[in-house]
Amino acid sequence: MSAQQAQDQVVEQEQSIHPVAGCAPGTPLTKAAAPIVDLGYAQYQGTVDTSTNITTFLGIRYAAAPIDELRFRAPQPPTNITRVQQATMQPNRCFQASSGTLPTNPLRPRAIEVDTGEDCLFLSILFPRDADRVPQRLLPTIVWIHGGGYLAESSSMYRGTDLIHESNRGVVAIVIQYGLGVFGFLPGQEVKKNGTLNAGLLDQDFALRWVNKYIFKFGGDPSKVTIWGESAGTGSVLQQVVANDGQRKPQLFREAITSSTFLPSQYKYNNRIPELLYSEVVDQTNCTAAADSVACLRTADVNALENANLNINAAGFFGTWVFIPVVDDEFIKQRPMLSLAQGKVNGEALLSVTNTFEGNDFVNQSTADTANAPRYALDLFPNFGPTEADCVGALYGGLSTHHFKLTLSKANQFLYVPHTTCSAPLAVTPGRANSPSHWEHITDVPYYFPSYEVDNGITFAIFNNTAFVNAFAQLFTSFAISLDPNVKIDPTTITPEWNKWDVRQVEMLFNIKLRAMIPL
Repeated sequence: MSAQQAQDQVVEQEQSIHPVAGCAPGTPLTKAAAPIVDLGYAQYQGTVDTSTNITTFLGIRYAAAPIDELRFRAPQPPTNITRVQQATMQPNRCFQASSGTLPTNPLRPRAIEVDTGEDCLFLSILFPRDADRVPQRLLPTIVWIHGGGYLAESSSMYRGTDLIHESNRGVVAIVIQYGLGVFGFLPGQEVKKNGTLNAGLLDQDFALRWVNKYIFKFGGDPSKVTIWGESAGTGSVLQQVVANDGQRKPQLFREAITSSTFLPSQYKYNNRIPELLYSEVVDQTNCTAAADSVACLRTADVNALENANLNINAAGFFGTWVFIPVVDDEFIKQRPMLSLAQGKVNGEALLSVTNTFEGNDFVNQSTADTANAPRYALDLFPNFGPTEADCVGALYGGLSTHHFKLTLSKANQFLYVPHTTCSAPLAVTPGRANSPSHWEHITDVPYYFPSYEVDNGITFAIFNNTAFVNAFAQLFTSFAISLDPNVKIDPTTITPEWNKWDVRQVEMLFNIKLRAMIPL
């Protein structure tokens, strides 16, 4: 939907936001007088926080439950519901799992506990309230795609109020959920033939199409949508950027933001590795003897599938994830880095940021040494042969064990981004010359989402430097609003000029001299 089409429907929009009975038009809404939005297939009633004037809709169903015959298929529209749905509770999380044998998994499920299940295709929307209705002018919209290695996390971990505050009430915020693990990324030839590959990516695509159709009802501009994610959320963003060879119609977003990109080896759906994964799922669900193994998996007990999901992921190599996107020859026609290099992309602009020690938590520090480099490469890339392994040994053999570990932790050249990417952290006043930088994977997330929580309600510590925090966070919302991070929301912030990427300057550095994650 174009911005003009959305503006033409403002009258319809206002008619679909109803004050609760007993409240005269113009009466300020309270939590008891929340708006009701009519989506055609269902009506949803949200809540208003009168202390912040932010309206929240939690758990809006954007697709039918992917159960029974819809398991391992492309998402379908929701069924009609006649009664008003209360959008006041966090939705079910999609089934979760953990990565390989990491002793501490940075992408494990977090503190905000909600039920898990297959019926999890929901999104949550927050927008700043104008008087008693949605914003009178359509606002740019940010769609956050959560990370978690394609097997964990949920929308409940991220509060869109943070983005609204950082944008000075200038955006609508959406957080989506999508199928994870075996439920969203079951690979293999049989799935290609009798189901749908990359169902989790298609869930994301379906959610973006929902946004394109309905976001005007919540005050969002469908022509100014930004997709943003971290880790596997960023991997998802890049999959959407290259989807359909960059020829997606209609275009579903204008900008893309990538934070801490997770882009592991992406095999073709019928490669040896995906086929082995599929066979393992079939074996663990007692579907080996079935004439149609996909049909058997559709009727398998969900607990058996979830157990297989947990077992197969946990048995993976240290710090790796096994159920990930594949090249399916339809939605994803080739590895994303090839499409990016060829300019086969959706959207108009990309903002990218990485941390210095992205790979620190994903490298087994007790076994990573130069003598083991060839073997390590074979474990990470099981399709490698002796020639490739020897090449790795030659590349890293001259490093001391300390520098080998440091190289893996900083650049994570083996696993986390095995394809070359261009990082673009921001430059600000450097600190002392003897202070090494030490931002790790995920440590930037609390700057976008200060309310972000980890296990047991513990939050990440952020810099005790308001000027730094404001400058950093507002870069991203500025980009979402104006296509340019240099157009400041707050003209007093210390943000320096962030130039467009150039082959002569492949990155800018934010706090290049840093110790203990404290800006100096």
